[in-house]
Amino acid sequence: MQQVVIVIHLMLVLALIGVVLLQRSEGGGLGIGSSGGFMTTRGTGNVLTKTTWWLAALFFATSLLLSWLAGYSRQPASILPNNPAGPSAPAPGGAPPASSGGLLNQLQGNTPPAAPAPAPPAPPAVPQSK
Repeated sequence: MQQVVIVIHLMLVLALIGVVLLQRSEGGGLGIGSSGGFMTTRGTGNVLTKTTWWLAALFFATSLLLSWLAGYSRQPASILPNNPAGPSAPAPGGAPPASSGGLLNQLQGNTPPAAPAPAPPAPPAVPQSK
């Protein structure tokens, strides 16, 4: 379906270019002079103006149809990876989870290195008496 609309759209483009180039300009246009013949200058202007209008309207309609066809089967996608467990809840007290490592590391799939265990506190110094 989309290929058929694209072919019609391209034929409309070529016809529209041709009709615009045939229109009379201030310099006389392409091959349309002031000589009498099959169509008068006034009649030629009306036919070419109406043809240009209809071709432009059809071009606009096929453009809208092509954009609708392109977006018809598109599904919205997330840039974030799927997380089956859902977003992690913040720890009590508003502190971020200890294993988060930051949003950038989570998005890149990197896990932060394990932090070394803190050293136990030193016992208080007892003054020695003599």
